[in-house]
Amino acid sequence: MNQTITKEQFVELLRPLAQALKAVDVDSQDAAAQAERAAPFASAAVAAVRTAAIANLASEWLLPKAHGGIRFGRVVKELLGFSVDAVLMDVPGPRHRHPNGELDLCVTTKGDPRFDGKPAGWVVYGKDSVHVPTVLGGEMLVLYFLPGGAIEFLTT
Repeated sequence: MNQTITKEQFVELLRPLAQALKAVDVDSQDAAAQAERAAPFASAAVAAVRTAAIANLASEWLLPKAHGGIRFGRVVKELLGFSVDAVLMDVPGPRHRHPNGELDLCVTTKGDPRFDGKPAGWVVYGKDSVHVPTVLGGEMLVLYFLPGGAIEFLTT
C-alpha cells in the first residue's frame, strides 16, 4: 500500500505518539518499557507512523539533508513539547548529548539492524546522556522525539 502523504499529515500521525510519550520518565530504568506501554510498537498508531515513514523515504520533506552517508531532517520543531527528527542510517551518526533525554522510534528499512545494539522498537536515553548513534546489521529509520527540542552535538 502506497501511503505517500504530506509533512503536515505525517505530523498529525505523530501527535498521538507525542501525547503518549509525555508520560515517560526518561531517567527511569524502565523508560523503554514505559514508552512501549505508552505507544506499543505493534499498535495501530505506531504502525501507521511506520508505514507512512517508509512510504515517504524519498519525499522532499522527511529526509531532505545528507551528511556522511546519513539522511536526515527535522519533521516538526514543536509537537506537544517535543521536536521530532528523522534519520535514516546504516553508519554511525554524530556524537551528541541529550539535555532532556531522547525517545527513539526505530524502524527497520533493510536487513536485521540494531540501533545501539537494540532491535526495532523504542530506545530511550535519559537526561544528559551521550552517545554515538550506531546502526549495525542493516538500515534503520529512527524518529527522535526530543523533549524541549534539546540536543547538543559534540566534537570531542
